[in-house]
Amino acid sequence: MNRVPADAENAHSSSVESCPSLRDVHSINPTQLMARIESYEGREKKGISDVRRTFCLFVTFDLLFITLLWIIELNVKGGIETTLEKEVLHYDYSSSYFDIFLLAVFRFKVLILAYAMCRLRHWWAIAFTTAVTSAFLLAKVLTSQLFSQGAFGYVLPIISFILAWIETWFLDFKVLPQEAEEENRFLIAQDASERAALLHPGILSDGQFYSPPESVAGSDEDSEEKQ
Repeated sequence: MNRVPADAENAHSSSVESCPSLRDVHSINPTQLMARIESYEGREKKGISDVRRTFCLFVTFDLLFITLLWIIELNVKGGIETTLEKEVLHYDYSSSYFDIFLLAVFRFKVLILAYAMCRLRHWWAIAFTTAVTSAFLLAKVLTSQLFSQGAFGYVLPIISFILAWIETWFLDFKVLPQEAEEENRFLIAQDASERAALLHPGILSDGQFYSPPESVAGSDEDSEEKQ
């Protein structure tokens, strides 16, 4: 006699235990997950990420700024044509700024090729350009006669050194971590969307809804009278 109430209590307890899982299932919103996945795929199709594009713009600014300072230095020394011939055709390591300009061109080519065209996700390219820039500038400052040529003897090496290290910091602490975080979010959202697709098979179509045929009015009463 006590078996039926015991079974009813067990069924009630099992239904209560299953309620949190059902809440978790219904808390998943597949529409939001698919929107996140589509937005990430749209950014991938668009090309490079926004933070990487900012890094490439800063690399371009590095080249243009060093070029502008070098042109100003050529004008200050007595005309672009005369000074350009002296610094390029009659290059002198101890007094020429042409090698600092070539160093900026070197950084621009390597970084744009690695992080814009090849979309590299490692720090070795920026580490190589920064190491070459730092070593060359330190050697030039210690062995050349730049400090005896006025303010540009200080400005061009210092600005070139600072810009190279700013590029390193920006890539290592902004570009690579942010892209890795976005990729992890994409993988988590994709995994959650696959689980949601299994838990929510979809909206039933109109053909899946049916109603039993209607009984003829008064059929139950007629059968009772016949009986």
